[in-house]
Amino acid sequence: MILVFGKTGQVATELRVFKNIKVLGREHADLANPKACRDAILFYEPIAVINAAAYTAVDKAESEPSLVERINADAPAAMASACVELKIPLVHISTDYVFDGSGSAPWSTTDTPNPQNVYGRSKLQGEENIKSSGCTYAILRTSWVVSVNGNNFVKTMLQLSKRRDSLAVVDDQIGGPTCASDIAQTCVSIAQQLTKEPDKTGIYHYTGQPDVSWCQFANTIFEQTGRRTVTNPIPTLDYPTPASRPLNCRMDCSLIEATFNIPRPSWHDKLKDILEELEQKYDKA
Repeated sequence: MILVFGKTGQVATELRVFKNIKVLGREHADLANPKACRDAILFYEPIAVINAAAYTAVDKAESEPSLVERINADAPAAMASACVELKIPLVHISTDYVFDGSGSAPWSTTDTPNPQNVYGRSKLQGEENIKSSGCTYAILRTSWVVSVNGNNFVKTMLQLSKRRDSLAVVDDQIGGPTCASDIAQTCVSIAQQLTKEPDKTGIYHYTGQPDVSWCQFANTIFEQTGRRTVTNPIPTLDYPTPASRPLNCRMDCSLIEATFNIPRPSWHDKLKDILEELEQKYDKA
């Protein structure tokens, strides 16, 4: 059995469909209480752990850094400690926000992180805690997660386009939208491989392709749904937020394919499925 932390998040929701998965919600193991996470792992004695839970409210994180650090850094450390004791692997989902977003080249796993906000710093500390624990691990840095569930860009665009004829959308942040179902499948595959090949321990990047701006992504959403909403591209400076956002979120995903035989996924086909399901939900509402 693989133990999953996170129950209502986008990736955790997708993980529920897999066999031999035990999903723990906040009521069973609150990440704000790291010891509870360690105790849960020791209690269930799984063959692997997937941490799909995190504090992800990037702007709100700026106002409560202590809580963010406890959830995104201390809890993964506690999980890693339990994994060392049981000699099992930990698959941990991280983020492109560990980088500062400079330049235009895809970020490599060997590039030096330089997070620019509280969320990014907490996720980087979580990575460092896992690495220093001595456990077998795969840290999976991903970006721009979308699905039918949770809060994400696709759902926001659909909701806004119902009320507005035009939308101003940031056009200078570039990255790879990544479908939660693809991340879930990848986490399970990596966890299974690590149980047999612990030498594959390391940091990996996994994002959808092709890379686009938020504005380009919005245009694709509207094209696929037949919405006539017009997008007005704007720079990030014209859309100020409490937390700084990286402009360059391109990720070099070659290592994960070379190591685990997991190619970088195309988000186009999965986006069609997500949009169809969301449209049906909205029609019924």
